[in-house]
Amino acid sequence: MKIVRRIGVPPRARGSASGANCPDVFELSDGNFAVIGTDFTETLERELPADASRADYERIVVVSRETLIRAKGDIPDA
Repeated sequence: MKIVRRIGVPPRARGSASGANCPDVFELSDGNFAVIGTDFTETLERELPADASRADYERIVVVSRETLIRAKGDIPDA
């Protein structure tokens, strides 16, 4: 599995002074997506609705609203 492309704009275009260490979204070679975000598993796990859960190997990651909005145009419809 490899990163094929960034979805959205680079962190610098979203106001990151260093252009690094910011939330990001990437499309992978297998068609899935990878997300860099802040791990909020411990904080948000108890907030999950009754019909949602996560596996031990999964984490709840938060990315900024701007990151996802700026990525929206690059996400394929199918």
